[in-house]
Amino acid sequence: NLIDEIRPAITWDYFSNGDQSEAQLQKWVNEVKDLSKAYFKSRKIAIDVLNGPAVTALNKEGISVVDAKLILEQARVIKSPEEIKCMRSAIDVAEMGIVKMREQLKPGMTENDIWSILHSENIKRGGEWIETRLLSSGTKTNPWFQECGSRIVQNNEIVAFDTDLVGCYSMCTDISRTWWIGDQEPTKEMKQDYQIALEHIQKNAELVAPGVHFKDLTFKGHQLGDVYKKQQYSCRFHGVGLCDEFPLITYPEDYEEGAFDYVLQPGMTLCVEALISRENGEFSIKLEDQLLVTDSGFENLTSYPFDEKFLN
Repeated sequence: NLIDEIRPAITWDYFSNGDQSEAQLQKWVNEVKDLSKAYFKSRKIAIDVLNGPAVTALNKEGISVVDAKLILEQARVIKSPEEIKCMRSAIDVAEMGIVKMREQLKPGMTENDIWSILHSENIKRGGEWIETRLLSSGTKTNPWFQECGSRIVQNNEIVAFDTDLVGCYSMCTDISRTWWIGDQEPTKEMKQDYQIALEHIQKNAELVAPGVHFKDLTFKGHQLGDVYKKQQYSCRFHGVGLCDEFPLITYPEDYEEGAFDYVLQPGMTLCVEALISRENGEFSIKLEDQLLVTDSGFENLTSYPFDEKFLN
């Protein structure tokens, strides 16, 4: 009862239409014009993703194209109770996969072997896809953002990962953990950096409450020492929902006045990040939790524990 009309979609990409794609594009433009006249009475249209030829063609017809990202990102900021239920389910599924990864992980497996476990557990429980391949081991963890591959995990090494997982109900679970794999102890430096990473996300999470300005999330809380600045993460917090979402809370060095002039509100969901990585170092520590802003503070939606081998 909410649908007034159904129209077949007009496809005008080259893969589908070959050398007739330009003619199909004009059909699509004509349909947009017709819809504008029939429903919107406007010569302006907001679209989130659109390639160049379509923008040019609409402009030639007097239709102005504006970026819909602001509209959509702001609309997604506050999660409804039903969305939060869906997010909890997606996190449960992701953490089931993480448990399986840890249970089966042993020296001699490739990084791809380990990552495939998370994929499998996500898919079999109704999950959808994983955005990245961010699992690495040993010295390959530094610098961060090297994708998993055929490297074989050795005894007494670090394995670190970032789920970036879109699970059941299309909700994202974005949490990170770093594990020690082996029969010896992590080095003193590894333990020190792990404890700094843990303090970073826990102290910064304590900032989260309704009414807190985004600027305070940048400049207050736990700050990293100079030795970690070169390779620190791209943000301290970021929003999360269907995927990574508004806002992006930067470190002080990257702060742009006026870019995120807002305050936290109940129903927002955020990820708090830590990457402790020394320039030219032999390892990195990656930790991340997923939080819900509540009426009185925050709830940590992440329950998977941290690795005690780094904490004793």
